Amino acid sequence: MPMDPAPVAPSRQDLAAHLIRTRIAGDVATSRENNLDHYRALAEGNRYFWLGLDLGDRWTDPGDVLELMVERCGVIADPAHRFGQDTIDAELTIDALDRMGEALHKAVRNGSRVLLATGHPAGMFAVHHELAAALRDAGCAVLAPAEHLYADGGEIRQLAGVSMLHRGGGLVHTHSPDPMEQILDALERDGEPLPDLVIADHGWAGCAGGRGLETVGFADCNDPALFVGEAEGRILVSVPLDDNVAPHYYAPMTAYLLDAAGLAPSSRV
Repeated sequence: MPMDPAPVAPSRQDLAAHLIRTRIAGDVATSRENNLDHYRALAEGNRYFWLGLDLGDRWTDPGDVLELMVERCGVIADPAHRFGQDTIDAELTIDALDRMGEALHKAVRNGSRVLLATGHPAGMFAVHHELAAALRDAGCAVLAPAEHLYADGGEIRQLAGVSMLHRGGGLVHTHSPDPMEQILDALERDGEPLPDLVIADHGWAGCAGGRGLETVGFADCNDPALFVGEAEGRILVSVPLDDNVAPHYYAPMTAYLLDAAGLAPSSRV
């Protein structure tokens, strides 16, 4: 049965309007206070906010992190703005979708081994499962994790080509890089080649990029590490967006991305 099938790809202008209307971009739900707290935590060396990347001592000034997030995500530039609303620039979101589309097109052209994973099963799974179906239909190998892999008190499971963490009877939200670490370690133990491309978010993306894999991902404006990783060349593309809106709101964006990749929209599970 179809799961939120992607519609016909919208124009750039129509997609920008949709992103703003649904608060995937524009005035997003994540508060300025939360954003600044996370930028400061990253700069202070809190590994939880590094999302599996090793940032060393290169980002110790929260002001530098804010400046980067203005450039790559479109948050409000004024450092004196400390409370209330923050933003994501829809044009930056679409620019990043175009770059991600190029990476997906390359993967299809090369018949790549692709691994997809999300730490936001209630939101971003809607995007990842469409990408997995389209890539598989186009001839890519969509990798499944080995069975009986565990991390963070849960089990790593795959649904519709997307790896997620299961715990306590449900799929859970996680920022941790440990599930991706387990998947990649298991591939190496079994003598299997690592993926040519990883499509992910949170620590799933950070871990893959930190291990030198070609990685594209999605990141909210309170997840600065993936944008830092992109700036340093360890993440190929980080798409700025609110990563936990109602799943069906992502359908036009997914259709646009598939079109940018040269892939027909897919609605198969």
